[in-house]
Formats: sequence, structure tokens, C-alpha cells
Amino acid sequence: MPSKKKNEPGFSRRTFLKSVGAGGVAAGVIGPPAAVDAQIPGAVGPGAVPIILNVNGRQHKVDVEPRVTLLDALRNRLNVTGVKRVCDRGSCGACTMIVDGRTIYSCSTLAIEMQGKTIRTVESFTNGTVLHPVQQAFCEKDGLMCGFCTPGFVTSAVALLEKNPKPTPEEARRALDGNICRCGTYVRALEAALGVRRG
Repeated sequence: MPSKKKNEPGFSRRTFLKSVGAGGVAAGVIGPPAAVDAQIPGAVGPGAVPIILNVNGRQHKVDVEPRVTLLDALRNRLNVTGVKRVCDRGSCGACTMIVDGRTIYSCSTLAIEMQGKTIRTVESFTNGTVLHPVQQAFCEKDGLMCGFCTPGFVTSAVALLEKNPKPTPEEARRALDGNICRCGTYVRALEAALGVRRG
């Protein structure tokens, strides 16, 4: 067998692979480093955790997994069903709610992140059996057909008029732009939003 030359490395590709394999096995037996195994501060889940949501002026205690959306928490746990699930990917606006004065898509918002915020849904706009002026305008202007998009449109219109009681047609179009009506009642929905301003 030829002897090693002076400048040859002390290991071959085979010995390198053997040592790497042994190191991997040892790491598996010893276990992961403590830093990897440690809990991240403030992390919750994956099971259900108790949260408190302020919905339409009332505090609600509910247990939800951290992955549960605001839409699912309200519809499935609190029976607040005015908001609709249509696209379920934040593009149609049927699930629009007002949170701290801003409209959001509740199908793409985590319920756990909404603690301490003021959440308003379409149910909050009526006073007993008296409709909100926007709801009344939608009825008078025939701004609804199948009705799935209507709660989202009404919510967006209410949010607009609370910030700007006298919007221009362009401002109203921009405010309602995030809502889709597959029946095509856009002109009537816009007339309803602007009709409240004129009324």
C-alpha cells in the first residue's frame, strides 16, 4: 500500500461524510439547542386561548385558536351573522367591519389581534326597528339585489359618512371601491351613499 505524501490532507471524502453523518446522529440524540426549544415570549397557541372582543358596544369573552379570523369568531362563536363570507380572501368586501373608525376585511384579520379595539358591524347601525339613514337609503334607491354584498356596502358607506358627511361622487366611489357586487348594483349603491348626504 502506497504511503501518504507529506502534503496530502489527513482525511478523504469518505471519512468526511462519515464524520458528518455521525455528527448528525449525535445532534439528534442530544436534542436541539435550548434556544431553539425555548418558548418565544408572548407566543400563544396552537390551542384555543381566551380573548375579549368589544363588538357593537359589548364585551365578549371567547376562546379561539390564534389562527381564527375575526369573521369566523363573530359568525361562528358569537352568532353575529350580518357580515358575510363570500370570497374569504380579502377581495370582495362583504365581510367589511369598522374597527377603531377604519374599515377592514374581517376575513383576513385575526381575531386575537382585535383585543382592545372597538369593533362595529352592520348590526350596530339600527336603533331598535329604526334603520340607519344609509340602510334606509339603500332600500329607497334599490341598492341591493341578492343581498350578500349589502352589509359590506352599507358598512363602508357609514364609515365614509362618519368621516365626511358631504362626500363628492368621486370620494364616495373611492370609499366603496373595496366592495364588489356580482349583481351589478354599483350605480344604486353609490346613489344611496350620496342620497344620505343630500337628504
